[in-house]
Amino acid sequence: MRKISELRALTQDELVQEEKSLRKELFNLRFQRTTGELENPMRIRQARKEIAKILTIITEKQKGKITA
Repeated sequence: MRKISELRALTQDELVQEEKSLRKELFNLRFQRTTGELENPMRIRQARKEIAKILTIITEKQKGKITA
């Protein structure tokens, strides 16, 4: 799990790529939970929170609040 400062240092394209990667991971985690293979159920929650952080930073950058 990355820190906010690390995420803010990324470019918009990198943030979008990170979001896509996390969404794929979240899909796989949900699939594993359904099939009973999930080892760490808390990872689903962590992935959702990280996606939310990324989306917040993307919105801030689009509104011009952060220049990086």
